[in-house]
Amino acid sequence: MDYFEKLYYGRGYQRIAGVDEAGRGPLAGPVVAAAVILPEEGIGQKLFDSKQIPSKKREELHEVILSKAVGVGIGTIYAEEIDLLNILQAALKAMVLAVESLPLSPDFILIDGNQSIPSTLPQKPIRKGDRICNSIAAASIVAKVTRDRMMLDCHQQYPQYNFAKHKGYGTEEHRKAIERFGVCELHRKTFRGVKEYL
Repeated sequence: MDYFEKLYYGRGYQRIAGVDEAGRGPLAGPVVAAAVILPEEGIGQKLFDSKQIPSKKREELHEVILSKAVGVGIGTIYAEEIDLLNILQAALKAMVLAVESLPLSPDFILIDGNQSIPSTLPQKPIRKGDRICNSIAAASIVAKVTRDRMMLDCHQQYPQYNFAKHKGYGTEEHRKAIERFGVCELHRKTFRGVKEYL
């Protein structure tokens, strides 16, 4: 899991940030990206793709990452801007915002996926990076937990959709709620499953 960090530390880089996003697929809510700079020696915990980790363990790892990371940054793009940009561009912009919000600037970025982000910093996209790279896995966990907590707040605002349960994803329950209650400001109005009810 630390192959890529070791590779780029060996090339002289000192502050390597892993970057990932959560919430590309849902019908409602923001897309949230995280950038995490881990200490070179790691954090003493096995990390993996956040989607493969039970929620309780994910919360525990989130707290460990926040306490031990050299830096953590968050970038958030909300539904209205997702509709303006499209979800790919919104996700890339969220990643840029996450990197820019780090407390210290990285000198290299490892990105989950096959797309570079619009940044002058040297970077390496890695397919399935959250499964094979520690710092990207850490970013995956931070982004997922941050977004899930935001969706719990959304549930308080719009309890009729039960965002607390499905976090805005297009489950059968959520689709039926859209059909029954219509669309709210949190819904992505260009997405199939939403635009039909405008």
